[in-house]
Amino acid sequence: MLDSRHFQAHAARLLAAEEGTLRKVAPLAVALCYPSPYHVGMSSLGFQTIYREIHAHPGATAERAFLPEDVPAFRASRTPLFTLESQTPVATFPVLAFSVAYELELTGLFDMLSLAGLPLLAAARTEAHPLVVAGGPLTFSNPTPLEPFVDVLIQGEGEELVHALLEAVQAFPRRDGLLSHLARTQGFRVPGRGGDALHVARAADARLPARSQILTPHTELRSMFLIEPERGCSRGCHYCVMRRTTNGGMRTVPVERVLALVPDAARRVGLVGAAVTDHPRIVELLRTLVDAGREVGVSSLRADRLSQELVDSLRRGGARTLTVASDGASQRMRDLVDRKHSEEQILRAARYAAQAGFERLKVYSMVGLPLEEDADVDELVRFTTELSRILPVALGVAPFVAKRHTPLDGSPFAGIRTVDSRLARLRGGLRGKAEVRPTSARWAWVEYMLAQCGPEAGLAALQAWRAGGSFADFRRAFAASGCTPFLAARVEDGRRHPTRWPVVAPPPPAPGARTGA
Repeated sequence: MLDSRHFQAHAARLLAAEEGTLRKVAPLAVALCYPSPYHVGMSSLGFQTIYREIHAHPGATAERAFLPEDVPAFRASRTPLFTLESQTPVATFPVLAFSVAYELELTGLFDMLSLAGLPLLAAARTEAHPLVVAGGPLTFSNPTPLEPFVDVLIQGEGEELVHALLEAVQAFPRRDGLLSHLARTQGFRVPGRGGDALHVARAADARLPARSQILTPHTELRSMFLIEPERGCSRGCHYCVMRRTTNGGMRTVPVERVLALVPDAARRVGLVGAAVTDHPRIVELLRTLVDAGREVGVSSLRADRLSQELVDSLRRGGARTLTVASDGASQRMRDLVDRKHSEEQILRAARYAAQAGFERLKVYSMVGLPLEEDADVDELVRFTTELSRILPVALGVAPFVAKRHTPLDGSPFAGIRTVDSRLARLRGGLRGKAEVRPTSARWAWVEYMLAQCGPEAGLAALQAWRAGGSFADFRRAFAASGCTPFLAARVEDGRRHPTRWPVVAPPPPAPGARTGA
């Protein structure tokens, strides 16, 4: 059996491989926690940005903690969860700040609190326990399943809110006074005490861009310096939390500032954002980085914004796979969700990639959208086959999960059986023509329940986690809890009305095509 020395030695190796680690002695120490393993957490630009902001605050410092790679072995070793920098038990810090990216990381938060020896429910914690805070991307949609487990929610962009939090912790030594103050402060929500549940804070433009603080080879992106040339999105895709109505649309950072912040020693640079190729000077930025001899990656390529010069620059920057998203099995589905891409634009992107010498095209799509029919899936088969004649294709397929505060909020989940049937239809139609990489319909349903329900869904997740955390455990827990997904509503003349989906007629079946599931 592994003992604590094994996990401590592993943490020491991770720390020794880092460049840019911050160290500071200060009166207030925060354990900055990520409820996924190190290689995932250190690939998070938001996590690294908050780490740097805490260190920049007078009188505060931060140490990081991550979900262990092997939770059962870590638990069996009876090792208290500790921080990476000093291997200090997390439970001894006055503040634990969690960055939560999406719904299924909720169980990671349970594991980390449990391994730290802390009560999971906020109601069971006392003045003697650390203050447990949560923020991150999840707060842009529906963080309410987190409410039973945290003392404070930070909602939205955290670059400035984290300073307000630290100032409040320093000013109010007693928990009751601190929570009362934060409940009255915009950008914070204190479960049971108040705060605007729908307010999503926006950081000042002067705080941009977010960027890496630490480089390490032990991440998904292997020593890549990440920087954000734009924040938000100017588009209106109906399924997306980061659409143009979130925090004022897209905010671009001048190319000169982006280039000035890239360290001279960074040989690999990742441009990160919701719509990087919508930056008006993206070609110039790419060309400059590549001409300097750097490898460059881009997180979000929009097919309608690609040009041969842009794609050539990516190839010169070391990319071998070009990744685009269609996000709808058919043009009818793309029109339904206002995804402004056409087949011709994606075909043109494939031709650019082939001419530039790319080895593969990766295409992301969704199944299970409202009003989707088997004929839409058949259209995706036909179109992917056409793409595969230009370049080998890997098709990533995710079941649609409706998110709060989007135009598709309240849309029902298509059903596990329906999604699995359509995935099988895709695999069968593309066998020998393209690689199909689907995500689980079962866990997409769990994500849907957490995305569309309230605090009771969080308590159901806790029950499922305690039972073992299998899909069957989640299914039983949700059934017993009575969790009911929110019904989306629109407002007209001050009155709320149930959402009415646009009427989009299904396409006629292709000659000889099968119908039904």
